[in-house]
Amino acid sequence: MAFFKHGSRTIHYSDRRHGDGPTLVLANSLGTDFRIWDPLLPHLAGIGRVVRYDKRGHGLSDAAPAPYSIRDLSDDLKAVTDHLGLEHFLLGGVSIGGMIAQDYAARFPSQVNGLVCMDTAPKIGDAQLWQDRMDAIAKIGLEGIADGVMERWFTESFRTNFPAKTAGWRNLLTRTTQVGYVGCCAAIRDADLTEATRAIPLPTLVVCGGEDGATPPALVEAMADIMPDARYVEIAGAGHIPSLEQPEALAEAMNSFFKGRGLV
Repeated sequence: MAFFKHGSRTIHYSDRRHGDGPTLVLANSLGTDFRIWDPLLPHLAGIGRVVRYDKRGHGLSDAAPAPYSIRDLSDDLKAVTDHLGLEHFLLGGVSIGGMIAQDYAARFPSQVNGLVCMDTAPKIGDAQLWQDRMDAIAKIGLEGIADGVMERWFTESFRTNFPAKTAGWRNLLTRTTQVGYVGCCAAIRDADLTEATRAIPLPTLVVCGGEDGATPPALVEAMADIMPDARYVEIAGAGHIPSLEQPEALAEAMNSFFKGRGLV
């Protein structure tokens, strides 16, 4: 566990060195913290350093008054990379973390050697969908929406066979600060990164769980289709967070991409 101050806010991050090799920076999804990457990390090959962090209002990072924008969240990521003095690295993100990664890579392409976008898109849903979710949370809280979220995050097989894990990740969602969650919902509601993402010149791996109920494979694959140098891989037997359901398959896709493009 490590912390630093960004203005008046505390940001929680992890910086682990594993030997020689490039740095991989990871941005997590809505309603989670950086522990979602734990099952993935032992299976990555050739990565020398892994940096993870908690978005504002998630995990142990301070919230800020809502609403937020993707640019606000991308600026927080820049604060992390600046704090650690990172000049060149691989960047990955899932869901809203993938949107943050898209915005960051579009703004600072000289820093990012390769990009991994997981279960994300330049635009996710429509404004009414996100406004409805924000309104529901105002009435019934995160506890009231949690069961529906679990159905999007995880396959039916995972929920049936791993009830304790499902309950644990549900706890992570419901213990997220409401202001942080709603602020990030507003960021997704207002974001359309299509033109910026279309222009990202970097080698990119686009990944989606085959049973993702939040960002369906067709939506995610369409993002790969508009990018100049992107490859799409679908992870069978995974929902919205493949690092939790199919970490070895996700690592295999990432390792193949990194090695094939000479990034490790």
